[in-house]
Amino acid sequence: MSDRLPGYNGRVRDLLEKLGARVGCRIRATLIGGNILIEGLLMPKHEFSAPDTIIVKLGNGYNIGVSIDRILNIEVSECTSVPPRGSGGMQIDTAHSLPTVKIIGCGGTIASRVEYETGAVKPAMTPSDLLDLIPELAEFARYDSEILFNILSEDMTPKHWETIARSVYRAISSGVEGIVITHGTDTMSFTASALAFALRNLPFPITLVGSQRSSDRPSADAALNLIAAVITTLKAPFGEVVVVMHSTPSDSSALVHRGVKVRKMHSSRRDAFQSINDLPLAKIDLHKKEIALINSRCIPRSGGKEEVMASVGFDDRIALVKAYPGFQNEIIDFLVDKKFHGIVIEGTGLGHIGSYALDSIRRAIEEGIPVVMTVQTLFGRINMNVYTTGRKLLEMGVIPGDDMLPETAYVKLSWVAAQTRDIRIIREMMMTNYVNEVNPVHTPQHFLKPFAE
Repeated sequence: MSDRLPGYNGRVRDLLEKLGARVGCRIRATLIGGNILIEGLLMPKHEFSAPDTIIVKLGNGYNIGVSIDRILNIEVSECTSVPPRGSGGMQIDTAHSLPTVKIIGCGGTIASRVEYETGAVKPAMTPSDLLDLIPELAEFARYDSEILFNILSEDMTPKHWETIARSVYRAISSGVEGIVITHGTDTMSFTASALAFALRNLPFPITLVGSQRSSDRPSADAALNLIAAVITTLKAPFGEVVVVMHSTPSDSSALVHRGVKVRKMHSSRRDAFQSINDLPLAKIDLHKKEIALINSRCIPRSGGKEEVMASVGFDDRIALVKAYPGFQNEIIDFLVDKKFHGIVIEGTGLGHIGSYALDSIRRAIEEGIPVVMTVQTLFGRINMNVYTTGRKLLEMGVIPGDDMLPETAYVKLSWVAAQTRDIRIIREMMMTNYVNEVNPVHTPQHFLKPFAE
């Protein structure tokens, strides 16, 4: 028989069983002293929780632990159906009329918990653990979860991108009606770009989601981000790879960012992600659980009328280098000597690098290594016709990256180089706008204008 109260034992379990409570029930407790009222969903309890406490998810998304010794009165108001922890396969058994969403776990903080002995955050939670912690998901869909790997995002490689892309393609082919990928935030935009190029003509949004705070911290943002991601993959009218995260530090809304135009802009804020040289695609109202389109320049869902275009493969011999005062041209020479297959430069200004590096860049191109120029300002686009250095770079064959983010250009070149080593074809493909990685028109809204409250 499945455990209706995973993690609870002793006096706490006796109390909850007497009430007829189970995980997912809404409870209301009045505390001794001050008549403080606590109301929220009863959550599972993990091994690090303090004894004799009840874990409650409040309406604002925060989890708190309440000692039963402080409870004056407690009652159960309503319950939803939530599966036992670690049940595997279909994680939430809801009405068969609901759509099926595939959750693919790739690690990161959203799938981590605090190691209380050291204070460090370690990857430890499976997608089924996340579903246990967020019973509200039951109202949207049935869920099938798969853990591909449980790593922090700094350990992602192009080979991991290929594994994720193939898993997504299999899931689409199986007939699911939405896909959510849990991922570490630090390199989530790289993976989003990779999937955007590898899988096109999508029947629904492929939604990547992360968390800035681990799921067992009181300030965790995982729950609402994941709810927003599920709403996006099921309800958004576009068929693109997107990143969904908080729009502000509060829990009122989330933004849907195009995967090839988004960057993590803060190391720790909940609203760390921002669309660059573009508007977010949509906004999720986390109170009403509704989605509103912001950007009409989007790729519509295929509607299942055509097959997904899958071109899965990435070259791991691509380098991303940053121009800086005193840049050593030996860096380019080293990449040429080591037979790298492509170089993306984060250039200064409108797309420049010190003139002392031009001979090394010319040598790279002459040896068949494509060199792509982007701008480290992030906002704005390349214009290499304005100054002498830029014109010289164009004359020798450097490929202008337009307004692509440096990391998007890096991923795109990795994808292109896996298909061809012909530098002429590479140039043509790098200058082709496949998934709106280039925005041909910039407006003042696109510069440092987070689309928030």
